[in-house]
Amino acid sequence: MTRRLPVIVIALLLAPNLIHATFSICAIDPEAGQSGVAVTTRVPFVGRAVPWARAGVGAVATQSWTVVEYGRDGLDLLEEGLAPMEALDHLLADDKGRALRQIGMINMLGRTASHTGAENGPWAGGRQGKNYTVQGNVLVGEQVINAVADHFESTEGNGMPLAERLILALAAGHAQGGDKRWGYLQSAAIRVADPDNPGRGGDHLAVSIDVGEHADPVAEMKRIYYTTSRRLGHRSFSVIEGRDVVELKKMLHSLDYWRPRMKSFPEAPEFDFPPGKMRSDPDEFEEYLSEYRKKSSAYSEAYAAYDAEAVKAVDAFREDHDLIFEGDPPGLVDVRLVEALRAAYYARGAATKTPSE
Repeated sequence: MTRRLPVIVIALLLAPNLIHATFSICAIDPEAGQSGVAVTTRVPFVGRAVPWARAGVGAVATQSWTVVEYGRDGLDLLEEGLAPMEALDHLLADDKGRALRQIGMINMLGRTASHTGAENGPWAGGRQGKNYTVQGNVLVGEQVINAVADHFESTEGNGMPLAERLILALAAGHAQGGDKRWGYLQSAAIRVADPDNPGRGGDHLAVSIDVGEHADPVAEMKRIYYTTSRRLGHRSFSVIEGRDVVELKKMLHSLDYWRPRMKSFPEAPEFDFPPGKMRSDPDEFEEYLSEYRKKSSAYSEAYAAYDAEAVKAVDAFREDHDLIFEGDPPGLVDVRLVEALRAAYYARGAATKTPSE
């Protein structure tokens, strides 16, 4: 039997804050083979119902008077080969409450489908573009959807990971006012599926963040992503040691300031031991863990030290970008440096794309 949220009882019918009024974006990165969805709302724990993504298949957002099964079932239909619009029609064919539903879908070809029922709270609607669909209801206005879509389009081809593009697009919509039901609890969530990344649970969710309740859930989701991500240039710098130095050197290398003759910056060792074998084969696990620690230690020793070579590269970048100020110590890494470095990195990523890409 199809489970519907909220449960149809009079008490819940009188509680609009239990309806998943949200705005969300479903999108793909065809170059990386990733699919993802990000969502925020003035309802707690939105990640339990609305966002769905599956590696090599696509993404679904099922919101408003949410039918949770539409997420899983929608992905199943896409995986069977149905086009998003066909899958959406199939889901809603016998749904007597379709006027209350809002759904967005995308497959790995970038084809999208969106449904906003006539009884969604105003403002409600959506916008589709290249490799994305945005949808929302009970919003302050159409500007929220447009801000999300415009920001996502602005980051195409600049080398930014799909997860960060989704989070920043959501933040752009939030800045326009977002969900208009001020005073209710807020939450946000993101899922990014990647066939090449098994994820922590073997479900190929490379990114899965839930902010169940927070005064500014999108900002908190962004903080969590930046803090935990090991991707090049996508974290805030906090301490000039360890992983922060690795990220710094990666960006400087990509811009030819640090070891420009090195063909590519090596990635840190990944811990990819099958979770199921940790108990079934403890001896092999201990052997793997010992080897992993050796590799991690060697990597940190080689790339995580803020040495004289890194200081020289930082100062060269600062000088080229007019960031040398009286009283600055050598190798200063501050907010100005980080912002300029990230901007240069993204600009270079966009510039290296060919028109056909």
